[in-house]
Amino acid sequence: VFANAQAASANVQGIEFTVKETVSASVAELLEKFHQERPFYEAEPDRFLRNMDVALSKIVDFRRIAARVMGKYSRKASKDQKNKFVDVFKRSLYATYTKTLIESGVNEINVTKATLNSRSDKKASVNLEVISDNGTVFPVIYSMHKTRDDRWLLENVIVFGVNVGLAFRDRFEKQFRVNKGD
Repeated sequence: VFANAQAASANVQGIEFTVKETVSASVAELLEKFHQERPFYEAEPDRFLRNMDVALSKIVDFRRIAARVMGKYSRKASKDQKNKFVDVFKRSLYATYTKTLIESGVNEINVTKATLNSRSDKKASVNLEVISDNGTVFPVIYSMHKTRDDRWLLENVIVFGVNVGLAFRDRFEKQFRVNKGD
């Protein structure tokens, strides 16, 4: 029994290490791409967004996030409606994300730890510290999930304790009612 417990603990630690390393590498690549493309943010916004899309798509599961934001309405939406929402949602996220990075002067992101979900070895939380030019530290938690092809992708973000996915879902639901389901 003791040997099984040790093996299970070692397995959890190994998975947590893998998730942490995956996020660390993705964040480093994303920041590098951001700094390369930053001069084009205003001059060539299409180029900037296209190149940031490539970097972000390696770590973010946009379809999964969009489906969760749509909530119960996702099941009723057509494939075209879902695809359109994913595109609009991505553009909205990019605009918000890049504007935040530029305005806050983010120059460093540290991945501090990863914790495997106790109920599923296919879900994990990753704690990050986003550090601005003036030294302000923003606590961020990435909720990750493991895909069928064994990749770890982001499915939600919590910033200063605010669940961004739920905030977007509330906003979507409000717009759904205001626009009478359209």
